[in-house]
Amino acid sequence: MNFRSKLPDIGTTIFTVMSQMAADHGAINLSQGYPDFQPPEALLQLVTKYLQAGNNQYPPMTGIPYLREQIAAKSLGLYDANINMDTEVTVTSGATEALFVAIQTLVSPGDEVIVFDPAYDAYEPAVTLAGGTTVHLPLNPPGFSLDFDRLRATLNDKTRLIILNSPHNPCGSVFSGEDLQQLASVTRGYRVYFLADEVYEHMVYDGARHESLLRHDELRERSFIVSSFGKTYHATGWKVGYCIAPPDLSAEFRKIHQFVTFTTHTPTQWALAEYLHTHPEHYLQLPGFYQAKRDLFNKLMASSGFDLTPSAGTYFQLADYSRLSGLPDVEFAAFLTREIGVAAIPVSVFYDRPPTAQLVRFCFAKADETLVLAADKLCRMAAV
Repeated sequence: MNFRSKLPDIGTTIFTVMSQMAADHGAINLSQGYPDFQPPEALLQLVTKYLQAGNNQYPPMTGIPYLREQIAAKSLGLYDANINMDTEVTVTSGATEALFVAIQTLVSPGDEVIVFDPAYDAYEPAVTLAGGTTVHLPLNPPGFSLDFDRLRATLNDKTRLIILNSPHNPCGSVFSGEDLQQLASVTRGYRVYFLADEVYEHMVYDGARHESLLRHDELRERSFIVSSFGKTYHATGWKVGYCIAPPDLSAEFRKIHQFVTFTTHTPTQWALAEYLHTHPEHYLQLPGFYQAKRDLFNKLMASSGFDLTPSAGTYFQLADYSRLSGLPDVEFAAFLTREIGVAAIPVSVFYDRPPTAQLVRFCFAKADETLVLAADKLCRMAAV
């Protein structure tokens, strides 16, 4: 029998490849974006509490009411957004599921979807599976800002969806309030929707604030806004996220969600709900927590030969290695892993048409001692 792949050009993700390479060579893994420290102890105790209390059967398809209530309360407190927990909030099995379902909800064969490169690698495969075409627009270096002139020239009657990511993975750039105003102005009059990947919403540094699409009424009324508890609570393996969207969009989203995962791990939902309710200081203090790690890593790397502009958001730091090597970034990342003992992510893999810049991405969501050891290895590296 002849088998035709629906994703013939897609292989194993770079995150899996680099993490496996790190394991094979005993390298410090600063590639894949997960912490090497535990979630808050009180949160772990709550999971145990709800496991033992018998919360182990199917929860409601949309998520337990307590958790949706707390998501709505957080959105009001942070973004002054009045969210209906029943008709606008859906708990998902990770942000990846929410992104996939939102794309399947909106995109049909013949539709175009705009992404901004470097773009997270989960977007385009979902668009392809929906029968759409991904249109890649590059962010403007060196700050990786939105190019509104190019966006204006690209929009057409086939444009169905624009995928936005702020704080941005892998760049660490963040949108400003002015960016959202321009986005609304440029897209006004088009039948276009927005998918906002905001999983790093609580990791914005140097006194800036996260400009969620929830803050902007005109954009919010045609947006899916996605976030992640795994990123916020140092528990990426729990795979719990959520999607906020207007009632009509949420209704369509849920039609697909119910046949993808149906629902999400019950005791973890209860634990996250209570922790959100009783410990709001965790997400409020998260910018300071991760900024300290960013600053430590960048200080440790000062004599490394890498050029680092401090990340404005996320727990990722880009590093220009052009003073150290002329190797392409995929080869350079492999060299770092095999020979130096530190794994990083090459940035070119996030582009449709990679630029000539020589950049790798390091994850600083690690224990301080891990960052010290990794930076020491990188600072002792000779030019290659």
